[in-house]
Formats: sequence, C-alpha cells, structure tokens
Amino acid sequence: MSFVGRLATMAEKTPADRDRYVDLLRAFSITTVVLGHWFIAIILWRDGYIRVVNVVGVTSGLWLLTWVLQVMPLFFFVGGFSNMKTYEAMRSRGQTYRDFMSARMARLWKPTLVFIGVWAVVEGLLHVFDIGRDGIFRGTFLPFGPLWFLLVYVGVIAATPLMLRLHRAGGIVIVTGLVALIAGADVLRFAFDVPGVAWLNLAFVWLLVHQIGFFYADGSLVRAGARAHLSMAVAGLAGLIALTNIGVYPRSMVGTDVERLSNMNPPTLCIVALAFWLIGLAMLFRERANRWLQAKRPWMTVIAANSVIMTVFLWHLTAYLVTILLLHPLGLGRPTDSTLSWWLQRPVWLLAPALVLVPFVVMFGRFERDSR
Repeated sequence: MSFVGRLATMAEKTPADRDRYVDLLRAFSITTVVLGHWFIAIILWRDGYIRVVNVVGVTSGLWLLTWVLQVMPLFFFVGGFSNMKTYEAMRSRGQTYRDFMSARMARLWKPTLVFIGVWAVVEGLLHVFDIGRDGIFRGTFLPFGPLWFLLVYVGVIAATPLMLRLHRAGGIVIVTGLVALIAGADVLRFAFDVPGVAWLNLAFVWLLVHQIGFFYADGSLVRAGARAHLSMAVAGLAGLIALTNIGVYPRSMVGTDVERLSNMNPPTLCIVALAFWLIGLAMLFRERANRWLQAKRPWMTVIAANSVIMTVFLWHLTAYLVTILLLHPLGLGRPTDSTLSWWLQRPVWLLAPALVLVPFVVMFGRFERDSR
C-alpha cells in the first residue's frame, strides 16, 4: 500500500472519541520550533567553526514574537495528555510501568540512536581528516542542540506515574505547589545568588507544564469552559508583562546569546507565565480546530506530520548546517547583524533547509514509523 493509502486507512480508522487537537498541537509546536531555529539565526563561520547567533538579541522589539512562537510549553502540555492516556490504558490492560516506559521510549530512542550513530561517524571522519577546529565537535555543535530537550522529556515521562498519583490526590494544589517551588528557586537564584539552584527549575517547570496536561486528559480543563481558558491566557500574559518589567528577567522567551541570562536555559518563572498564556490561548481554539480536523485531508496531513515529527526535530539543524555549507560560499548568509540583506534572505533560509531536510526524513523517518 502506498504512503498516501496508509494515511487514508489510518484516518478512516481513527476512533470517534480521539481528541485530534492534541495531535495538531504536537505537530504545530515542533514545526514552529524548527522554522524558528532556521529563521532567527545569524551565521558566523570563523576559523573552521560554524556557530549561530539569535537575531532576537540584536533587533529591537523582536522579543515580542517569542511570546507567541516559543511554543515548547505546548509540547510538554500535550505530552502530559498523551502520557496520562497511555499509562492509564496500559494499566487497565494489566501492563506494568516497565511496559509503559518501553513503549514511550521506543519512538524516542530508536530515531535518536540513529541520529547519534550517523553523527558519530561524521565527527570521526572530521577528526581523521583534521577538518574544523580542535575539540570534541570539530565543525560545529549546531546539530546537537535538540538532544537537551529529549533528555528532559525522558525524565518527565519517567515521572508520569508519580505525578499522576499526586494529580489524583491533590489536583490544582500540586500545580500551585510546583509554581511555588519555581518561584522559590528563582528567588534563591536572583536574590541570594545560590549556586546551581536555577537548574532545579529544569525539572520543576517542565513537570508543571506536563502536569497541566493531566487536567486536559481527565476532561476538567475542557469542562472549565471558554471563560476559564480566557482567564488563564490573560493571567499568563499579565504575568509575562509584570515579570519582564521588574528588572530581573529578559523580555525574550528564548536565549539570545547577548543577554546575560536566558528565560529558557534554565527555565524561569517567565516560562510558567508563558505556558499559562499559550495553553489558555490554545484551549480557546480547540473546538473550532477539532471540527476542522474532522475533514479527511487536514487530518491526514496531521497524521503524516506526526509520523515523522521526531525525525524532523532531530535532523532539522543538520539540514540547516548542510544548507550553510552549500549557500555560504555563494555569498548567502554573510550578514552578521539584522541588516536589510539579512531580512531579504529569510525566505531562502526557510525554503532551502526545508528542501535539504526532505531526504533526511525519507532516509531516517522509517525508524520512527517502525517504532510506533
């Protein structure tokens, strides 16, 4: 059966009670991250080493886009939904925690190990032929950026049973407690300069966003209604405005390589506000989006995207690196600031990496599809 034929069959067999919006949000969040990485990069190629600088840090007002396009919280939110649904379904069939972890890890680690294996060979060849500067990563660290996210997400998956028990016992109290822990870590970091405490929020923030996904999975967030979703969004936006105007937090929701600290690495209380803003906004569009996804063609598109979404995420910066190697010698990607030339080249630096990414997805996407 052809790929399109398989998609059509999968679309026809989709259970009537499936929340298709979750799949759309997953595909949307990763696709936005991919396009964002390609869009914001100022390329620096010096002494045989390639690195990129975020244009947000050198362009006045561009930070505002990150309040809409830094969508990683949406991925962890739908992750909470999916992990709760999967764990409960497996438990009802008598399966164990080990079965749950094996099922969730298969789709993550199979394409990831392929990615690491291919790049281990490439890095080995760069060392053998003395290409690039000295160091573990000879030519650039660029392709390996996505791996931090996978490590954090694996930790969140592993904590699912514990966090589910807490959710059933405490509900919104657990969310409040996590927010308090995040705020406390920020106070210790900024007011008392306690070393290392900031990294606690790498767990607390993403566990919190994942925890909110449980309220979607158990139906309580949907039952809360549009007014609650609007209040959630407004509260998150108000929190962002307040936090970024007290002289502590940068306005950008992504690291800029210019500002002294990043709201994302490690995450701060601003990412909590961002999560409430984006999740509230997303829930306001849920009913309309689910009606649209009842049509066969949009739903087939979402299925297709999700069938290789991890492959796209893993290889998108490799595709970007290949594009740099092809186009930089031709004079493209040379501006080292957000000049008019840099802006005029943006369509090229979105389209070209997308074309280069296609053969990577064709070659390696099957490892993700096979693990489903």
